[in-house]
Amino acid sequence: MKRLLILGAGTGGTIMANKMRKVLERDEWDITIVDQHKTHYYQPGFLFIPFGMYSKHDVIKPKSDFLPVGVNVIFSKIEKIDPDNNSVILDEGVVLNYDYLIIATGTRTAPEETPGLQGELWYKDIFDFYTIEGAVALADYFKTWKGGKLVVNIAELPYKCPVAPLEFVFFADAFFTERGMRDKVEIIYVTPLPGAFTKPRATKMLGELLKEKNINIIPDFNIMEVNNEDKKIVDYAGLEVPFDCLVSVPTNMGDPMIERSGMGDDLNFVPTDKHTLQSQRAENIFVIGDAANVPTSKAGSVVHFEADILEENLLCSIEGRPFTAKFDGHANCYIETGYGKGTLIDFNYDTEPLPGSFPFPGIGPFGLLKVSRMNHYGKLIFRWIYWHILLKGKEMPIDSEMQMAGKKL
Repeated sequence: MKRLLILGAGTGGTIMANKMRKVLERDEWDITIVDQHKTHYYQPGFLFIPFGMYSKHDVIKPKSDFLPVGVNVIFSKIEKIDPDNNSVILDEGVVLNYDYLIIATGTRTAPEETPGLQGELWYKDIFDFYTIEGAVALADYFKTWKGGKLVVNIAELPYKCPVAPLEFVFFADAFFTERGMRDKVEIIYVTPLPGAFTKPRATKMLGELLKEKNINIIPDFNIMEVNNEDKKIVDYAGLEVPFDCLVSVPTNMGDPMIERSGMGDDLNFVPTDKHTLQSQRAENIFVIGDAANVPTSKAGSVVHFEADILEENLLCSIEGRPFTAKFDGHANCYIETGYGKGTLIDFNYDTEPLPGSFPFPGIGPFGLLKVSRMNHYGKLIFRWIYWHILLKGKEMPIDSEMQMAGKKL
């Protein structure tokens, strides 16, 4: 009996468990998935919680609900991977051997990396919304907040869902306008990037939206510390930005287990071939989703597209064939812009977001780089798709490889 071991039962690990259980013979392959947590979070939903659109219960389900029959599930912390001996050591010394390993351990927020971020104002006037605890605490805070300087700061690249901080400030603009207190709230978007986003056309379009909504942007800001006493953030060049409420996107890092295994880069992300998704450390190890250091967005759509590539290439490896699938960095993101509208971007390693229609040329129904109600509905519908289709590894009418049909150069 051969053994496929999957580390992490988040989005990537769950999809791969479902896909591989369908294609690997049960009398030949034992599949095991390991995760230390039993709760699955719909992380895109965290954005909606501070503004009262979702509650905590809208984004939580048991992980066991989405794992297929015929897959062994172990809930345990992982001590380290031993790639030289094709084994994984669990927290209490249990050893799991494997023939093939999929690393899907994701990324975590690391607020401790920024001096002062978790100081005396943490969850009082300083929050994150990338954790369920932070999103819920911020929701409670906004219920009684009287206004002032609302600063949204991105600590470091890369981080999960690169458009989420932009969506947050767009939502904040609409939220405080609808409450009749927008004139009492100054919204400031502070980023280490030179503009609103990483790609030129999207940066131009999103920058114009920020300006239109009277949201100030401070680019090229590399945070050094948070001063709790004077309520300001300070960058390495000495620039200071005062705040009344600070919403931070903390440094994102890979699982500490990756560091203990000696398999990560400086942020504990796993060096991975960006096209094949094979680990650069061992031929029988593959990496999916946020755990990998591939140069594209850490987002749910990327995991979905990578899963198709990984399934094919893993089968190629098992059967001793050359890899036949190639990941092109495909990502697409619905971006909430407030007031029941949104926009959409679709891009890959080589092609920036372009205007056009998606996913069907000339039909849509979604418009690329266009603000519309339909794009907002796309974002809302995605939650149902995530729970019922995406996690279960079912087919969707979107190609893993980015398509140019319907796009305007």
